[in-house]
Amino acid sequence: MKPDEIKKLDAYMKRTLNPNLVVKARPRKNDSGEVYLGEEFLGVIYRDDEDGDVSYNFSMAILDVDLD
Repeated sequence: MKPDEIKKLDAYMKRTLNPNLVVKARPRKNDSGEVYLGEEFLGVIYRDDEDGDVSYNFSMAILDVDLD
């Protein structure tokens, strides 16, 4: 994703979910970004631009050990 997309997504995630969330560019991928809460990695946000419409999908895995 482009830096301006990352910036917009970062602002959106902070505004709607948690002001401590951070969206960062992925080192070797240009179609997605990484979402962090502080130093903790939460998931990946993907850009989907099929059919000319752009949308973003946030994917977060929750491990069973984290539920305890």
